[in-house]
Amino acid sequence: MRWGCRPSGSRPTDLDGHVVIVTGASRGIGRGIAHHLGSLGAHVVITGRKPDRLRVAAGELDELGIDHLAVAGDVADRASNDEVVAATVDRFGRVDGVVANAQSFRPVTSLEDVSEADMDLLFDTGPKGTLWLMQAALPHFVAAGRGRIVTMGTSLGITGAAGYGPYAASNEAIRSLTRTAAKEWGRHGVTVNCVLPASVAHRLPPSGSDPERDAAYAAMCADHPLGRGGDAEHDIAPVIAFLLSDASGYVTGQTLMADGGGTMRS
Repeated sequence: MRWGCRPSGSRPTDLDGHVVIVTGASRGIGRGIAHHLGSLGAHVVITGRKPDRLRVAAGELDELGIDHLAVAGDVADRASNDEVVAATVDRFGRVDGVVANAQSFRPVTSLEDVSEADMDLLFDTGPKGTLWLMQAALPHFVAAGRGRIVTMGTSLGITGAAGYGPYAASNEAIRSLTRTAAKEWGRHGVTVNCVLPASVAHRLPPSGSDPERDAAYAAMCADHPLGRGGDAEHDIAPVIAFLLSDASGYVTGQTLMADGGGTMRS
């Protein structure tokens, strides 16, 4: 059966039995995505550069009863992306979707102080790493007649933000690759979309014991339309699950803002 066709009785939003690779899934947004997709019945392949963090993430999936494979890898290394996809196919027999979530980050730096190393790191782990993963998965999507690619970006690339030049620029490059891949690969049954999340709750939660952190979180929420940061598993991941499902079959080349309307503050 070609994977573009749903089994009789299934719903277009079902992910039961789908095999999905999530990069950078040992913590943060990637961790929440893996948990949510697994709760929907997907077989989840998680990647990360640090084996200790990856072991912890895999242990959490074990406790939740989620079928998974953990593969250590560096998205900036083209061969590593090939190995992740090969390991996925070896374990599950196929790959149905990828979520290119991983990207390294640099401290906030003004443009006049940005170094070549800063730019290289953000572009190697951002648009280049995303492209290597997409290329590695593409032959399997073409053979199946169906594939789902979800890339991750940031609204800072659209609005601009002081101190985030390399990060914002690299993420706009990811959005450009997303649109190009959507145009080139659509006839193969492959859809490619980008999600711009705003998930700060895991990075800046109100602690009750750190007044400065609590004040920063309160200031962020003060003029936010929904008045809170996004939760990776319950706010961001469902949008990605939709884009991985058959329900999104006529959605491609798009940017979805999963930010609770936060961009409207700009």
